[in-house]
Amino acid sequence: MEPNSQPNSTQDWPTRAWNLLCKLRDQSPLVQCITNFVSMDLMANTLLSAGASPAMIHSIEEIPDFTPHARSLCINVGTFSLNRLPAMKAAAELATKFGKPWVLDPVAAGASGFRLNACLELVGMKPTVIRGNGSEIIALSKASLGASKGVDSSHESIDAIEAAKSLAQASGAIVAVSGAVDIITDGNRVVGAHNGVPMMQKITATGCAVTALIAAFVAVDPLHALEATASALSIFGIAGELGMKMAKGPASLRMHLIDSLYGLDQSALLSHTKITSL
Repeated sequence: MEPNSQPNSTQDWPTRAWNLLCKLRDQSPLVQCITNFVSMDLMANTLLSAGASPAMIHSIEEIPDFTPHARSLCINVGTFSLNRLPAMKAAAELATKFGKPWVLDPVAAGASGFRLNACLELVGMKPTVIRGNGSEIIALSKASLGASKGVDSSHESIDAIEAAKSLAQASGAIVAVSGAVDIITDGNRVVGAHNGVPMMQKITATGCAVTALIAAFVAVDPLHALEATASALSIFGIAGELGMKMAKGPASLRMHLIDSLYGLDQSALLSHTKITSL
């Protein structure tokens, strides 16, 4: 299959995902991450193990010089404060100006009015992809506060399909909802990535890490952001499945997940990828 062809069956998805991972490893795109203090380590190690080059550049003073040279941008509002918003907005503006894809992770978007309004401002700056859990996507779609458990979701991803489609149509972004089945939509098409293990939820920042991986994948195929996003979610889940075979708990799963992502080969990817139309 040609690298930029459109998947038209479930059999095409594994090949598409493998082609994208090969491009990522070959090109090693520079991914700028403006993220939270909790997730930096796992995000950077996820990008490195997949083959990308991470840069945790947060300072607004550096953004004019640095952001135009990144292949993609990841913005994560986890440990958010008012003084961080200008840097996020400046980087998003530059990424858009220079035609670079950028990905938004609206962590706990519905937890407070301050956080929700900031996330809505960023959504208005035209991210390429928005990746969140069910509660975050519902909060953004309805532009309203909602029940949450901190950064965890009170909703299953399946519950957020209609909210994700509405948000995608309103924002122009690909919207991904993480959960037992990861949902990816452009507002019309809806696909599900069925990889991963429940224990990944017991490791802090796995959601943040997969958002960074999505940013790396859209860097190497920005014209097919839905396919890149679904592939990244599936591959991260596969790394979790393979890592779980060696893990004794969340701490060892974290280590083995990173190792499995680094060592993922064609045979394992082609046999484990589970992406379907919904």
